[in-house]
Amino acid sequence: MAASIEYWIMGIWLPFGIALFHASNSRFLYVAKMQKRFIHEQGESRRLSRRNKKKTLLEKYQLLDYTTKMLTVVCIGMGFQLFLTLFMFIVSRKFHSEFGIPGTETTGTPDEQKSQASKGWEWWPSVFWQFLWAWIFAPYILWQARGLHDTLGWRVQTIGCSLASLHATPLWLVALYVPEMAVVNQYWIPPQWIAVSIMIIEIFTVFLPIWEVVKHQTLRQETLESIARWEARNKFGNEKDSESSSSTYVSWKVGKKTRNKAASIATSSNNSILTMDALEHTLVKNPEPLQKFSALKDFSGENIAFLRRVAEWKVKHYGIKMSDGRKMSTKNGSGLAFDVREAFEEGLHIYVDFISNRGAEFQVNLASADFKKLAGIFENAARIVYGEDSSPDPATPFETAGWRIGTKGDNASNSSETAIAVPDSPMQMTDTLDKVRYWGDIPDSFDESVFDDAEMHIKYLVLTNTWPKYIRARRSMDSTESLEASGNSA
Repeated sequence: MAASIEYWIMGIWLPFGIALFHASNSRFLYVAKMQKRFIHEQGESRRLSRRNKKKTLLEKYQLLDYTTKMLTVVCIGMGFQLFLTLFMFIVSRKFHSEFGIPGTETTGTPDEQKSQASKGWEWWPSVFWQFLWAWIFAPYILWQARGLHDTLGWRVQTIGCSLASLHATPLWLVALYVPEMAVVNQYWIPPQWIAVSIMIIEIFTVFLPIWEVVKHQTLRQETLESIARWEARNKFGNEKDSESSSSTYVSWKVGKKTRNKAASIATSSNNSILTMDALEHTLVKNPEPLQKFSALKDFSGENIAFLRRVAEWKVKHYGIKMSDGRKMSTKNGSGLAFDVREAFEEGLHIYVDFISNRGAEFQVNLASADFKKLAGIFENAARIVYGEDSSPDPATPFETAGWRIGTKGDNASNSSETAIAVPDSPMQMTDTLDKVRYWGDIPDSFDESVFDDAEMHIKYLVLTNTWPKYIRARRSMDSTESLEASGNSA
């Protein structure tokens, strides 16, 4: 390979690829950090302030999401690297004899000229960036990830890719500048030390996720088979009870009536630990350990938080009924209309925090039909309350279209395109938005079952994904504790 081609590969392709890889892979640290808030905050979205006044570049940068911020920094570094590489290529005569600074040309035989062109100050920018990513940034990522033990293989992938890059640049330089390496270079040329690093990175970034997918599919199949065995055993033992059991396949795929029936079945001691009953029992009685596991290890805390928020919403607004079946207000002195509006507003918060593609930082994975159904009910209200693109300015929240000043006794309730708020602290964006009232029309399709399909869909995903991992982790932890207890007693 000509020295000029090698120069562009080592100066552009390699640094750019490594930079983009590390920028992308570091996102798991951000995801792990943000998932921690599902343990305490139940998944409320962070609503950032977007001020109407002219912003500085720093303010604009701070308003960007994490991925855009990281890519912005990396792209700036890549642009600087491109400028240095192009500048050095132009001024050096090692790669061309027609132009450049006199005295930088190579002399001797073709092999000697190629050897001279493979060394020198022209390669310093490439060496610098390789050392930066392999010996500074990658160890920093490893240190930040030291306490993470996820079930997705991200931490293992990061460790493998970081360690794979440590040897590449030092051995490449040793092979170029140490005369004793000439014997080795006859069989293993200097750039191949970097090629080995790239090969290992490819293995961890391509084949490790494939292995994780296969492992997940195997665990999911084992879960479904366990449920099927339990259902068959339950059906054989008691035909009557089996008709009311919470079959995972049937209760999720059939109509809403059967799903509601399944959800109302209490957990019995004969139920398998991997059934829907066991999951629902945990969500009702002791959801915190499952919430913590899903957020810190499975990075899917939004699913459990969504299920808990929906359950709390149902109990709060629809849990009390009169003997004749009519809904009774849960607020003293409040009429039914106000309760329905409050229920819609809290349902709107759930939609924005977990479902909206413009408001939820971690969207729950819904089927297209369920997403479109909820968007048809809540999206218009979400845009009225939270704005078209972002949250309004906390200092002047009523200058945005669709906002106006008023009080609860205002006639704003007659308007279908109005939101109302009385901010106590203009510097707190979230506090301001929590006081926003939606006084528009409530869709006729809104009722206590509005989240039922989405709730059951997420329950099924949790049952076949997070739940078996959680059970396996708990069993492993219990076994370890038992062994430690036995050792201490001995």
